[in-house]
Amino acid sequence: MGPGVFLSGAARQAEILRKDGNHYFQKGRIGAAIEAYTEAITLCPNVPVYLTNRALCHRKRNDWKKVEEDCRRAIQLDNNSVKAHYMVGLALIQNKDYPEGIKHLEKALDLGRGANQKSYMVEEIWQELANAKYREWEQASTKRSWELQTLKEACEAALEQKYFLDQSEPEGFVDQAEIAHREQLNSLRSVFENYAVADAPSEVPDHLCCKITLDILRDPVITPSGVTYERAVILDHFRKVGNFDPITRELLDESQLVPNLAIKEAVQAFLDKHGWAYNTN
Repeated sequence: MGPGVFLSGAARQAEILRKDGNHYFQKGRIGAAIEAYTEAITLCPNVPVYLTNRALCHRKRNDWKKVEEDCRRAIQLDNNSVKAHYMVGLALIQNKDYPEGIKHLEKALDLGRGANQKSYMVEEIWQELANAKYREWEQASTKRSWELQTLKEACEAALEQKYFLDQSEPEGFVDQAEIAHREQLNSLRSVFENYAVADAPSEVPDHLCCKITLDILRDPVITPSGVTYERAVILDHFRKVGNFDPITRELLDESQLVPNLAIKEAVQAFLDKHGWAYNTN
């Protein structure tokens, strides 16, 4: 709020209460902070920051139901609130509503990057989003494994039943039936084993990883020499080490970095297919 902006008595009092709430929050007095923000909301119910501040207090107490309630109200007032989308996403993830939670976290990430690419919140949101997508994959993978095992057992039982019926045939036919039965069982098990391997975690291809950290790329940039790095990592290299390419040793600065959109799309395609790669641990 800039100088010269007229505030009503209620708005001025609400701002004082917000500052009081911030002070209490910093001191760890969460109950007092909630009371201050609640009074501010009562005076000015259409100010989303009062709601997200109170939601932050509820988050400290792991009261995710109230976090979601406050953040949904804040989003109704301002659909571009990074903190509201972020915290409602966290609340939904806590309730294992991964699709809806991920949607809000992705919205928060897009809004955060648009406001300030280097903000600490962008990194924090990305970490939570990656964790949520990994947990979503893990949940789906566990379900697929159970379904696969159930289907495998049903197919094996069907083959055993067929083999049992074939044993009533003449002697020569029974020998052929036994050979066919073993081949069918081996083929069946091979199919299920191959499917299980395809769904299991492995290694991320080198060309999708940062050349410095070896982690999967998120915001890849390419240098004039053709080397791709994670943007935040190469910028950190410039600050701490110097303005040169750590691989080629050629002089390099931020203005020469170009987003590598092709690799970014390839990374996203890989993550969509292999959710285990979201595991940041």
